[in-house]
Amino acid sequence: MVFSSLFFLCVFLPISLGIYYIIKNRTYRNCILILTSLLFYAWGEPIWVTILIFLTFLNCFIGLAAEKNRENRKGKISVAISVTTSLLILIFFKYSGFIIDNVNGIFGTSLHMVKINLPIGISFYTFQIISYVIDVYKGEVDAQKSPFKLLLYVSLFPQLIAGPIVRYKDIAEDIDNRVETAAGFNYGVSRFIMGLGKKVIIANTAGKTAEAFMGTDYTRLPVLGAWFGILLFAIQIYFDFSGYSDMAIGLGKMFGFTYKENFNYPYISRSVTEFWRRWHISLSSFFRDYLYIPLGGNRRHKLRNLFIVWLLTGFWHGASWNFIIWGLYYFILLFIEKLFLNKLLGKIPAIFSAIYLWIAVLVGWVFFYHTDLSQAVHFIGIMFGANNAPISTPEVSICLRNNAVFLVIAFIGCTPALKLLYQRVNSFVQNAKGILVLESFVKPIFNVCVLILSIIFLVGQSYNPFLYFRF
Repeated sequence: MVFSSLFFLCVFLPISLGIYYIIKNRTYRNCILILTSLLFYAWGEPIWVTILIFLTFLNCFIGLAAEKNRENRKGKISVAISVTTSLLILIFFKYSGFIIDNVNGIFGTSLHMVKINLPIGISFYTFQIISYVIDVYKGEVDAQKSPFKLLLYVSLFPQLIAGPIVRYKDIAEDIDNRVETAAGFNYGVSRFIMGLGKKVIIANTAGKTAEAFMGTDYTRLPVLGAWFGILLFAIQIYFDFSGYSDMAIGLGKMFGFTYKENFNYPYISRSVTEFWRRWHISLSSFFRDYLYIPLGGNRRHKLRNLFIVWLLTGFWHGASWNFIIWGLYYFILLFIEKLFLNKLLGKIPAIFSAIYLWIAVLVGWVFFYHTDLSQAVHFIGIMFGANNAPISTPEVSICLRNNAVFLVIAFIGCTPALKLLYQRVNSFVQNAKGILVLESFVKPIFNVCVLILSIIFLVGQSYNPFLYFRF
């Protein structure tokens, strides 16, 4: 089940909210959330929901052991068991086929493995479970004594299958003592609708158009067509994933949970370093806090630590060499920026650093998109005029003109321009009556229009994937 489906919008969510708010008891409300979350997951994964439940219950007891033995060796052993068990299950389901294929290719063997579907969201909830046990061992949070409350944390459907990666210490208080308010619910609804619009109206439109360039015969693709295609993919993946994060944050707020932001307008960055502080913040902070800093951070072996983090960041995204290359590509850029480029980028006019960032990111998305590395290299060659590719064709020119308004809307959506405009309008309103008009009439009408338009798009669309479901 996905958020951007008519069944979720018209059936699952209204019924879940209705039952939740009819019941007043906190314990029963938590039970309802667990049941609806497991149903949400089992809708697409009726078998593999058992893995989620098994890992949660196992790590509940491991967490108690880690808390009890923080001062001795048993605590470290508890953490090692948790991390090893969780990662082995993740590796088995996500990477075993990749490993066997490469062993066969290198050694000429004929090892075979039965194809197993990847459990949706396993990369996300595995990291959440690992972070929980480590934080308990470090004393940053008390161990949860109830496996059912820990299951609520892990399985909560707003963030279950595509993040953001929520840390237990950030919502531990919400599990027992959250307060649902009308203002919080209204904010959640508004945030969810904005995310839905980003996904359905912008991401799906960009993805559908990008296919005409990214999924075509590259021998006839012009330079401008290659840039336009990868630009559309960049728009798609940003609005797809940030839209999902917005919906997750909004849904969490409807049920009284507060999730941290996962995106902060990454495309307005002036460097790759800044870009990764703004893109998929929950993943970047996870690798920083649970891998980079424990390895030594900037204190020792900085280059090695950076290499390991970005190797694993790429591998986390998928069991394919293109994702590893994508991760190492960013390792190289970040290393160069740490050496000298960041100082230079801070001195030159912003327009040039923005151009650098966009070129760097678009080239990176080429590796992310293509599982066939030879295709990726061929595509990059076309982007920079290799293989005698023509600059443009009449078809590309027509497509650019037809999508000019859409591109302007998408670029504005990549910036905080609308948010700043709304804040500016609010600041000009000097009386409570004017603010009431904005908050009680203008904003709800805008939300209703976006919701209706999104539903219209959903009714007429057959293209509605979530790109990060496969990770």
